[in-house]
Amino acid sequence: MDSRHMLMLSLGTGAAHKQDIKYSAVRASKWGSLNWVYNWGNKSLFDILADASCDMVDFHVSTLFQTFGCKENYLRIQDDTLAGDAKSVDMSTQENMQRLKEIGMELLKEPVSRVNLETGIFEKQEGEGTNEEALARFAKLLAEERKLRHS
Repeated sequence: MDSRHMLMLSLGTGAAHKQDIKYSAVRASKWGSLNWVYNWGNKSLFDILADASCDMVDFHVSTLFQTFGCKENYLRIQDDTLAGDAKSVDMSTQENMQRLKEIGMELLKEPVSRVNLETGIFEKQEGEGTNEEALARFAKLLAEERKLRHS
């Protein structure tokens, strides 16, 4: 299958201050089994594995689309700055649902971002518009494809 004819939308569920959590190799070298599972309120091993899995998938999919010259066909929308109840996966109060809706609306206004294959860092892309504009472009392409298939 030719990836130039694919569109992929990846919606992240967010990460709580992903960039703020740093692990010292010196300190971690002294951890026992229990510290790797639960270390000073951080679920160290679980966080590391979850972040690595998410990052690897994004990096590999981004690589595929960028290699074939169709990077604009892959859109990842993610917020790594969630705090408080917004970062909880099981906080379904009316107030939190409203806040998550507001976060989603704010993310639509953000510039399209993509992982830099050389640094592995998620970066805003100049000249590619907002997430909202990218989603509108996806919708238009999908509608045109549907018309072609039904004609």
